[in-house]
Amino acid sequence: MSNSALDVQVSGDHYKKLKIQPVEYIHANGIGFCEGSAIKYLTRWRDKGGIADLEKAKHFIELLIELETKDVPHA
Repeated sequence: MSNSALDVQVSGDHYKKLKIQPVEYIHANGIGFCEGSAIKYLTRWRDKGGIADLEKAKHFIELLIELETKDVPHA
């Protein structure tokens, strides 16, 4: 039986084979939700979701840009 949740992956092994899992990197660096989600999808796209994962990463980046600029006056 595993002692660490990091040793368990539901639905595939695309993270377990990495030297550091995205969740470890994201948590250790205090990265926010949108950034973390983009990192997750960029990390796994070749092994799991293909182009759809790149589109998901792009969407989270677009969301972040929109959220970060919605109250910024345009010059």
